[in-house]
Parts: sequence; structure tokens; C-alpha cells
Amino acid sequence: MTLHSEILEQPASLRRLLSTQRKSVEKIAQAIQSRSIQYVFLAARGTSDNAGRYANYLWGGQNGLPVALATPSLFTLYQQPPKLSGSLVVGISQSGQSPDIVSVLTEGRRQGCPTLAITNATQSPLAQAADFVLDIQAGEERAVAATKTYTGELLAIAMLSTALNGSAKAWEELYQVPVCVEQVLDEETEIPRMAQRYRYMNRCVVLGRGYNYCTTFEWALKLKEMAYLEAEPYSSADFLHGPIAMVERGFPVMAVVPQGRVFDPMMSLLTSLKEDHLAELVVISDEQRALRLAQSPISLPGGIPEWLSPLVCIVPAQLFTYHLTLAIGHDPAQPRSIHKVTWTD
Repeated sequence: MTLHSEILEQPASLRRLLSTQRKSVEKIAQAIQSRSIQYVFLAARGTSDNAGRYANYLWGGQNGLPVALATPSLFTLYQQPPKLSGSLVVGISQSGQSPDIVSVLTEGRRQGCPTLAITNATQSPLAQAADFVLDIQAGEERAVAATKTYTGELLAIAMLSTALNGSAKAWEELYQVPVCVEQVLDEETEIPRMAQRYRYMNRCVVLGRGYNYCTTFEWALKLKEMAYLEAEPYSSADFLHGPIAMVERGFPVMAVVPQGRVFDPMMSLLTSLKEDHLAELVVISDEQRALRLAQSPISLPGGIPEWLSPLVCIVPAQLFTYHLTLAIGHDPAQPRSIHKVTWTD
């Protein structure tokens, strides 16, 4: 099994998650609704931390639950955990092994808070520390860089949001996600050629906003850990507050620009980057106006609801990074210096 095959597995793993875990998610939602939950206290690292950024937008916007991202060092190194009264304590980890993430759930349970593990390892220490376990059903993931476990985490977060809302329409939209991912994978043929253009690139920025703020961080992380590039993620709004000064002729900008509330401000920035700064644009979008700005346009299927677009947008970013890594001459499945499970305390 290779990294590429795991990318291709995502429609099947997402369908498996939807078909096997809906009842479990609905039971978890019922249990959460029976408690006086005021906010979510969420702990994660690495790729799972990027899934947490999605939860920050989705649970905040769709469910009215503010999300506080935990600082696990307060629980381990400093041994000064904050008061968690009124919170749902959530740990996200594909392996469920990181001691610092486990410590947050352990402390949450000690303080009498309901605890939830979102993981691919239901027998892991994280799962054992939780009152509720949401199994992302991704199957074994051997490549170091997370792909199918990341989209599984995103879908689990979206399923819980939908179960809390009880929206039949939202469930229908969720079941279309694997179809959209399949359509993206069917359009892979142009991406290897496109990636060749950037094989001598050593730095870039990745831009997005709103629900796809998580996508900018995850794409940048993949570029760092697989292709060893200096890739910095920014909200398009934050990028205007200083970092735009680094852009000069030919500077590579990766942008995630699906239709939705953030489309117009993103278009305004990209137009300026192209026309005023002469930047080199790689654009992922389902809108032709955005794609026409790019030297390297990557199209998405139309009709993806904005709240679900991160599950689809990250897939062409994974493919682009995979083929770029090959073009540079690195092994995308076995990046240097890192391992599948990272132990942090």
C-alpha cells in the first residue's frame, strides 16, 4: 500500500464511516444534548489539529458551540490545567497514542466533563480515556503523511454537527461528499504535469479563509513534511496584514477558493496578487473566475456546500503535493525525520 493508494481509498473510507457510524454519532449527540454543554475544549496535534480548526468553524457556526483549542503542555509539563466546567472535552488523534492529548481527556473526565475521542484506533489510550468514541473507520494507514485519516476526522466532525442539528438536508449533503471526492480523483491526470512546473520551488504561501482555513494549514503541512518546502499558511485576511510584502514577481501562492461567503474577498486578493504583484498562482476552485487567474488551475466539482468543502478541497491538494514530491525526487510515503506516531508529552 502506498500513499497514493491511500489517497485513492478516500471515497470508500468516507462511505464506510457514513454507513457504519451514523447511529453511534446520533447517540453521542443525544448524550451531549442531555448535558449543559457551553463550549468544546479540543486537544489535537499535527494533522488532527488542522481537523480541530475545521471544528472551530463548523461547531461554532452551525451548532453555536464555541471551540477552545487546548494547550496540552498545561496538563503535562506545567501540571496546571484550567477549569473545564461546562465543556465537552474532545481529543482528536488518528493513532490515539499521544500522551499529552490523552492527559487532556483524563483531566476532563476527572473534572466531571463528558469526553469524546475521535480516532482511528478504538483500543488506544485516547479511546480508553473517553466516555464516547467516534471511530473514523479509515482502516490501516501505513504512509507517514495522513490523508484518509484526515478526511475521516473532518467527516466525523461534520457528522456530529449534523446529528446535533438534526437536519435531514445536511445528512443528504454529507452523503454526496464521497461522490465529489471521486470526481476530484477522476480528474488527477493533469496534476502530475502541473506539479513539474514547481519542482524547483523552495518556498510558498498557502491561502484560504473561513471553513477552509483548516485546508490552508493541512496543505502547507503536507508540503513541509513530504516535499520539504517552506510553506506558510495564512488566512487571506491575515495575509494582508504584513506578509503580502514578501510577494514579488513569480512568488508561488497556493490558494483554496471554493464558492461561498469568502469567495469575493479571496478573489479580490488573488486579483491583486496576479495583476499588481505578478505572483505565480495555483488555485483550487469550483468557480471559473478564480481558475482563470491561475497559471495552474485545479477544478473542483460544482455544487459543494461551503461547510463541507474542506473534505473535498484537501484531496487535490494531497494529489498536487504527492506528485510534486515525486517530481522533486523524494519518497512521499517515507519522509525524513518523522514517524507515523509522534510521542509528545
